[in-house]
Amino acid sequence: MVKNIFIAGLIIIGLLMAVIFVRTVNYGQQTAGANVIIVPDAPEIDAEQAAINLGEAIRYQTTTLIAGDPRTGQEQPWLDFQDWMQATYPAFHAAARKETVPGGHTLLFTWQGRDPELKPLLLMAHQDVVPVNMGTLNDWDAPPFSGDIQNGYVYGRGTLDNKGALVGLLEALNALAVEDFHPERTILLMLGHDEEVGGSGAAAGIQLLKLRGVSPIMALDEGSMVLKASPLTGRPMGLIGIAEKGYLTLNLTVSAAGGHSSMPRQDSAPVLLARALIALDENQMPLDLSRAPVSTLLRASAGDMSFSTRMALANPWLFGPLIDAQISSSPTANAMVRTTTAPTMLVGSPKENVLAQRASATVNFRIHPNDTEADIIAHVEHLTKDIPGLSITRGRSGIRGFGASPVSPTDNVPYGVLSSIAAEIGNGAPVSPSLVLGATDSRYASAITDNVYRFMPAMLAPEDLGGFHGTNERLTVENVGQLARGYAQIVLAMDQET
Repeated sequence: MVKNIFIAGLIIIGLLMAVIFVRTVNYGQQTAGANVIIVPDAPEIDAEQAAINLGEAIRYQTTTLIAGDPRTGQEQPWLDFQDWMQATYPAFHAAARKETVPGGHTLLFTWQGRDPELKPLLLMAHQDVVPVNMGTLNDWDAPPFSGDIQNGYVYGRGTLDNKGALVGLLEALNALAVEDFHPERTILLMLGHDEEVGGSGAAAGIQLLKLRGVSPIMALDEGSMVLKASPLTGRPMGLIGIAEKGYLTLNLTVSAAGGHSSMPRQDSAPVLLARALIALDENQMPLDLSRAPVSTLLRASAGDMSFSTRMALANPWLFGPLIDAQISSSPTANAMVRTTTAPTMLVGSPKENVLAQRASATVNFRIHPNDTEADIIAHVEHLTKDIPGLSITRGRSGIRGFGASPVSPTDNVPYGVLSSIAAEIGNGAPVSPSLVLGATDSRYASAITDNVYRFMPAMLAPEDLGGFHGTNERLTVENVGQLARGYAQIVLAMDQET
């Protein structure tokens, strides 16, 4: 009897190991395949001159701080920057019709195609940049609005976000116009003026196109790139953003008895608030690795993963807690797989010897496509239901507050074009759909097309990632040229797919 039980146990263990092994071996072999597109040759691009042009663009301090910027009387940098665009890229300006979107300084260019029956291509970028923290000025290798070129890099606020892409687009379109290119499908170029503070200009521009009945074959904006070192594998990988996270801010406020600090009460307002924040920190929103784009990204990365990592991902029913712990240890990886929770601002007593009667915290959530605002609020309410005196209200950021974007398809021509160009840039590196962690103007484009993508055709090194909204923002001269070539290839490839 005991012998039979032992044999049965061995058989069960053997079958279990066989299942785990087969699932591990097959993991990554079922990735969604994109259409393979023959990438056309780009026109001649002078990367050195393009970098000089980017440096000049950086010197226009089109900085936005709060919704409504630039205020009346503060718009001169935008007007000067737009004059510079026209002077620097005359061939494109001659080929396309330019208009200013009502209500701001967003530009919309229309390069009319020869076939009006074809859906247009919408390309997007933004003119504004975030401010520079004055306390960090001495930490920059070059002044943040100098546009200096040093050691193969263009330095300055906006090189990555987003004047590098803007200049790349203009370089590409101008080079095509110089070569007397006449597009089959209409090309639309929208340059938002206030993306960093909510994107009212892009919202108005998309609304204008909607009223005109325009439905693009693709909307392409900033977002993912080809990475020299993927955070998942440490190896090169192309990422195409097919969705972006949403944004929700909640205010947690605890009311309790105040008094003098010489006679402190237990369970004061700050202590109760701290318990709420700890509960949120220790009980994150759940992760889900089973749906795109996360599931596809993991499978596409599998070839560069160790066998043990593939084994865990292929068998989440067994290794779920281990996967969660490993992913959660990396802020970047964690942000890609779940709605993140970030306490950002705290307010308590007005004086050091006064017990606070009210203590509040602002908690910012970046919403994963798997979740909704209602899911997050229910999650917070559940975790804090036993904390007395706690109230939860929606934050009033004034610039954000929206759910995650729709997820764009990966089985169409637009994604195939982007994927093929990313693979070329990465010298054959794997390419996968991905989730963009921040907000872009492209979220508004979902109102007029299902094909919204966030990709900049260049390769970024890990040491440069911190430049987004940070110190020493910079872009290599090589990448400035690559952006221009890549955008030109996208235009040409989409034009041949009629």
